[in-house]
Amino acid sequence: MPNIRSAAHPPVIEIIIPARNEANRLPDGLAALCEKAATLPLRTAILVVDSASTDSTADVVRQWPAGPVPVGLLRCDRPGKGIAVRTGLLATQAPFVGFCDADMATDLSALDVAVSFLAAGHPLVIGSRGLRGSVVETRSSALRGVGATLFRTMASWILPGTADTQCGFKFFAGPLARTAVRSLRTAGFAFDVELLAACLQLGATVTEIPVYWRDIAGSTFSVRRHSAAVFRDLASIWLRSRILDSRSANRPADLPGFAAGSWAIARNGGREDLHPLAAGVANT
Repeated sequence: MPNIRSAAHPPVIEIIIPARNEANRLPDGLAALCEKAATLPLRTAILVVDSASTDSTADVVRQWPAGPVPVGLLRCDRPGKGIAVRTGLLATQAPFVGFCDADMATDLSALDVAVSFLAAGHPLVIGSRGLRGSVVETRSSALRGVGATLFRTMASWILPGTADTQCGFKFFAGPLARTAVRSLRTAGFAFDVELLAACLQLGATVTEIPVYWRDIAGSTFSVRRHSAAVFRDLASIWLRSRILDSRSANRPADLPGFAAGSWAIARNGGREDLHPLAAGVANT
């Protein structure tokens, strides 16, 4: 794995890209992310987690040209997006971390807003296609639409008030993510729900931001093949969350909390500078 950290200039934010057999889509997505990351006010590094790919995904990363934003590769021998994200986040050290999909379906202009919120002390910032102000271009079939509606209903039992748990654009205070992800058990597409629930159990609050999102061909999710496993995972997550809720009253008083404001480290002269859109969301 290439060293993506410099002792003199360590990254302030590390971005994980989980990738399984993404040799065709990864080059364009990685190029776009590198270009955008180079404009961020925080030193950024990118880590691609190769999720047991059988194509040349790893070679794409190994051959990636050096640039202002370092790109590293981490091999994960077990398939599953949840496993890849967990592996990647546990390998981070930066104060801020996050992950986005290899196809960059979420327009990367959202990075400016996410970074602004993180720097202002919001510990958990997620892209949401369910907010007013979001623009969603989708090619979903009727069957997939029905499945998505059912998924959202079940997810709302676990995370009431969260408009969109599945947008592949999530950013965290680093200590929060590394603590929450240790208990992650879900390997497949429902892992986001478990991860968000774990963050809330640790005392974090969710900040959802509007995004421009477009449905890009090449998704490996199949309603017919994967729905049963996804709904089983949701049921398991719900049960575990209920057990954790029942124990929360006995949580030790010294358990570190991650309420908004606890992890603000990037300030300008002591004054919080929010991206204009972030300021608008924060004031709603």
